[in-house]
Amino acid sequence: MKVVITGGGTGGHLSVARAFLEEFYQEGFECIFIGSQKGQDKAYFETDTRLKQKYFLQTFGVVNQKGFHKLKSLWQQAKALQTTLKILKNQKKIDFILSVGGYSAAPASFGAVLLGIPLVIHEQNAKIGRLNRILKPCAKIFFSSYLQSSPLKFYPIRQVFFAQARVRKVVKNLLFMGGSQGARTINNFALALAEDIKQKKLCIYHQCGKTEFTRVLDEYLKLNFKIGILKENLESLKDIKSPNIQIGELEELKSVDIVLFDFSNQMPEILTKCDFAICRAGASSLWELCANGLPALFIPYPYAADNHQYHNAKFLEEKKLGFLCLEQDLFCEVLWNSLEILQEKISQISQDLQKECSNQAVKQMCEYIVSNLH
Repeated sequence: MKVVITGGGTGGHLSVARAFLEEFYQEGFECIFIGSQKGQDKAYFETDTRLKQKYFLQTFGVVNQKGFHKLKSLWQQAKALQTTLKILKNQKKIDFILSVGGYSAAPASFGAVLLGIPLVIHEQNAKIGRLNRILKPCAKIFFSSYLQSSPLKFYPIRQVFFAQARVRKVVKNLLFMGGSQGARTINNFALALAEDIKQKKLCIYHQCGKTEFTRVLDEYLKLNFKIGILKENLESLKDIKSPNIQIGELEELKSVDIVLFDFSNQMPEILTKCDFAICRAGASSLWELCANGLPALFIPYPYAADNHQYHNAKFLEEKKLGFLCLEQDLFCEVLWNSLEILQEKISQISQDLQKECSNQAVKQMCEYIVSNLH
């Protein structure tokens, strides 16, 4: 079978695309990717040899744009659609197009509708995105982890997050994680808590994003912390030197107070090392934490489209499987109160989080697609 995978812009959409690619490739499908030159699409897929062909088009987000910038984004989408129609017409029979959402999914998704190619959509969030709301009536199959009408409700997650899952029994390592781009609010929260965390003999793993790396590192060094830097982040370290900086692989960084990284390809391993996360509530991050059995305090990004991160986090909070705090309510006691509540039932929550996921989800979705295409 031949499939076009489209969508991205953010790590959340792209993580789902990668999970599907993993399964499609194992099933022997010929896979093509159509994404954007913006966002992280290239970082995820430009060198991926499992893809027969890759196209990165000039597209921009539309939802949060205003005035001239919105018109410019719509114009770029229209041009990208024209290019995509040529790409799709030049392919031999495409069995279906899988959209994981995001602005870079628009050209290929509308192309599927215009050319009569079966469109399969996976919606990641509790609140359906605008593009997917428009295209839902045109989709042959519409997957969601939240909608009762979804044929399969489990979230597509790469197998490695299940393989390295464990049940937490005590909190020793904290993970501060702002998503693929980092989050200044979460970075500042970590810095404000750092000395208290050290006094409690807890270790910090901190994903701070590329733009904040130098500032956050400098602040930690001012506090005289021993900082571990992953070798894969050497480019971000630049010319900063200090006797308190240790560089190495993840397993080598054992005698440090903080492991600091801008972004890492070793997230499954990092999640496994940690016992509690303080993070945004993007869908992929949220479900990867579930698969790994890692409890979390969610701080939704307040400017996410339709406030979807709040609804994602609320889904777990209502099941008493996660903690939720809005940015304006965030202060140091929120963390300590959450950990105090967690202490008595951490093992049960960790186990129950894993029950919210299935390591067979992607395989089952793939089988459902194949059996329901025609």
